[in-house]
Amino acid sequence: MTHIPSSSPRRVGVVSSAQTEWRSAWSGAQHIDLISAAVQQALEGSGLRIEDVDFIIDSGSDVLDGRSISNCGFLGAMGAHHKEESRVEDDGLWAALYGVNKIASGAADVGLIIAYAKPSEADVQQFHATVADPFCQRPVGLDETTANGLIAQAYLSRHQLGEEALAQVVARAWTRAKLNPYLGLDDAPGLEEINASPLAATPLRQSMLARPVDGAVAMILASERVARRAARVPIWVTGMGASMDSGNFAMREPGFAACGAAARRAFAAAGTDARSMGLAEVSATSAAAELITVETLGLAEAGRGIDLYRDGAPLALNLSGGSLPAWPVFATGLVRLAEAAERMAGGAGNGKAVVHASSGLGAQSHCVFVVEA
Repeated sequence: MTHIPSSSPRRVGVVSSAQTEWRSAWSGAQHIDLISAAVQQALEGSGLRIEDVDFIIDSGSDVLDGRSISNCGFLGAMGAHHKEESRVEDDGLWAALYGVNKIASGAADVGLIIAYAKPSEADVQQFHATVADPFCQRPVGLDETTANGLIAQAYLSRHQLGEEALAQVVARAWTRAKLNPYLGLDDAPGLEEINASPLAATPLRQSMLARPVDGAVAMILASERVARRAARVPIWVTGMGASMDSGNFAMREPGFAACGAAARRAFAAAGTDARSMGLAEVSATSAAAELITVETLGLAEAGRGIDLYRDGAPLALNLSGGSLPAWPVFATGLVRLAEAAERMAGGAGNGKAVVHASSGLGAQSHCVFVVEA
């Protein structure tokens, strides 16, 4: 497609998205099968062809895939032959941030963003252990589970909360997840089953940690002139922010400071604030991390995030179930954006939503989007 460079940022919209079913193991499908299925469905829902796509950005991990430059093996499935293709070795929401900026700058009109995960073929805990400092942290066994345990202990102690708050978060997440057609769940654990789960890292039980899943998600972003023509209800990206905390887990302040910084940038760019949001899709690898995230985003007062998980809460939080029942690792944030856009296009919320992703050991990095219908 033709591009007309502009001196001011252009409006960028989510035109279409598609997800495969998220399963604990896609034993009968390879990466290319999952990716190609998501890409094909996203294109079919957009009215655009692969020839209309100017660039492709994918998110994944060579370490989790088990080979170097693994995206080169997926170019055909992504439709990336003879196209500009980039790899983001981080959560898919950072890939979307890259794509939005590329289109807003006037360098392109249509971008295809892809994120995938197949943790059933890897050891996610070993992966996160390699992210830890090799001299002081890795030798003592610091990984995502132990980091989450320390985060949860500090959070509960700081706000004088009990483990029942964590169980409530998990129960609500699974109740919502059971209604999510992309998860194909027949049942959801109740409070009794959650509390009977074995301890993983005190005070967290295994049920309070995110469940890794296999699958893929694809999204088409476009400039305003294309989005208005292609999408039934374009969802506009009005604000973005990203921030990173110290790589040394022990040196971080309590809470997720980087999340707060990313949120402030996103809300400022959108000219709005957390209190204006009607919908939120947030990422977390534990129940405690999810509570901290919603509070740091400004969606609830410190220590009162649990109020958003009770009936009658004013905010539609993680209608998809969020990442606790289904954690596709590097695809998590793009799934949150896809879920928010799809639900907003269907009329959910008040026309404004905040989308969040985290990555790194113990939620070191955060990315926040504000999107509006």
